Amino acid sequence: MDVHQALQLCGGAARRPALGRLGIDDASLRRAVRGGQLLQPDRGLYSLPTAPAELVGLLRNRQLLTCASAAPHHGLWSLPSSGALHVHHRRADAVAGSRIHHAGLLLAPQPDRPTAALADVLIHALRCLPFADSLVMVECAVQRGDMTVDFLRARLPGRRNGPAREILRWVDRGSDSLLETLARTCFRQAGIQVETQAYLERVGQVDLLLEGWLVVELDGLQHAEWSQVKKDHRRNNESVVQGCTTLRYYYADVVYSPADMVGQVVSVLARRR
Repeated sequence: MDVHQALQLCGGAARRPALGRLGIDDASLRRAVRGGQLLQPDRGLYSLPTAPAELVGLLRNRQLLTCASAAPHHGLWSLPSSGALHVHHRRADAVAGSRIHHAGLLLAPQPDRPTAALADVLIHALRCLPFADSLVMVECAVQRGDMTVDFLRARLPGRRNGPAREILRWVDRGSDSLLETLARTCFRQAGIQVETQAYLERVGQVDLLLEGWLVVELDGLQHAEWSQVKKDHRRNNESVVQGCTTLRYYYADVVYSPADMVGQVVSVLARRR
């Protein structure tokens, strides 16, 4: 692996120890800097000319991305954020005012990126973010088998972590998307019986089945192909033949108007009670 490849693996910039672990020696770095292939923004810090400014800034300030800002790096579901960076630094006073500081790390950070370990990212999120934002991050990690609720709960002791442990109480498996997680949780918090990814004969899998007969289908931000729309309509028709009712909600309904969504569902369910 040459210097350019090593830095690409690190996202475009890295400190000397990270490059050393990839087999890059000091002589190679000096030659690359002299030849104009690399920049040296700070002592012990090397970057490609195309390196993202945010990455270079994190490395220069010896900060780690965490909480909501680290969600994309760990492939976690996430909701739109305010834009402020969530970072960890050994000293809180070293973090600029436009950044949100998180103290304390349990595990070593990622070796080739300035990003906190998954467990620390989730614990910071549980302590920092609103209920829905942290819930989808944790459930994504649990759903794919990278984390367990018990592991997180054991590291959130005491009264001050009570709200974080309450969020963990709502984490479940079975959802295919953050919309399913949020909608399922909203309905359960309203006292509604919910089955995730339920199977109906001649219909197939439905996103949510409420009280055994009300189907809720959820559509994300992407526009479906017309062939998929026709398939969904046929599925809806078949579910009605079987005695079910189908409601369909979109990203904006679930994320921005959950109370209206729950109100409609409660109204429909009341007709059979």
